[in-house]
Amino acid sequence: MSILINRNSRVMTQGITGKTGQFHTRMCRDYANGKECFVAGVNPRKPGEDFEGIPVYASVKEAKQQTGANVSVIYVPPPFAAAAIDEAVEAELDLVICITEGIPVRDMLRTRYKMQGKKTRLIGPNCPGIITPDELKIGIMPGYIHKKGRIGVVSRSGTLTYEAVAQLMALGLGQSTCIGIGGDPVNGLKHLDVLQLFNDDDETDAVLMVGEIGGTDEEDCARWVKENMRKPVAGFIAGVTAPPGKRMGHAGAIISGGKGTAQEKLEVMESCGIKVTRNPAEMGKLLKSVL
Repeated sequence: MSILINRNSRVMTQGITGKTGQFHTRMCRDYANGKECFVAGVNPRKPGEDFEGIPVYASVKEAKQQTGANVSVIYVPPPFAAAAIDEAVEAELDLVICITEGIPVRDMLRTRYKMQGKKTRLIGPNCPGIITPDELKIGIMPGYIHKKGRIGVVSRSGTLTYEAVAQLMALGLGQSTCIGIGGDPVNGLKHLDVLQLFNDDDETDAVLMVGEIGGTDEEDCARWVKENMRKPVAGFIAGVTAPPGKRMGHAGAIISGGKGTAQEKLEVMESCGIKVTRNPAEMGKLLKSVL
């Protein structure tokens, strides 16, 4: 099996009538089982229309009722994206993937508060999405670089997700599921949440975990891995050379008060039994070494 999505998922696109939503919905629909999986779009101003045969509904609730969609992907502009997440959560979808970058932090704080006690899981925002190779991709990652296999990948960085996959593929290692969780300071699933899912997945043998400077998510995950993980984990932290007080491209990738440095994260990960590298070109080889 895979985690979170597979060929049986039914997906709607919020923001399907925009240029970005149309382009990536088309790319995802044309990948593997996408034609069967992408069943609806949402735009409250254009109900009754369609995008290349995919019907457009006025609301997430209506799209779910009419098509049985249980997953949403969001390409709505930043000022309205948090409200789009709220709508999907209120409709009780299983999973929401928010690709949108630049959502105001205050909006996401409200949205995360509203999500407490709800069934919906959130990936992102500001993320590349999720792919179960040779089954379904939801997001902006290039599908052709992936192949089905037994390695789980989770990363805060979109580009390093692609780099990690390319290195795995060069070594003949396919992936069970790859998730880019995004680098915003307020987001959905963390490394820990994803590692728990991979730990329970019978078709994942090992996990490659890519983090970034800033926050303590990687350290929290590493401590859980030490006590609970039954499968080998390899890791890398982007921003090894970033000085204190600086940040990378992601809003959440900032070192504050001397905390959240790459060195600190790597030391905690190593002490918890995760095999780490300080060279991003070695991620694939490192993962292969732990199998």
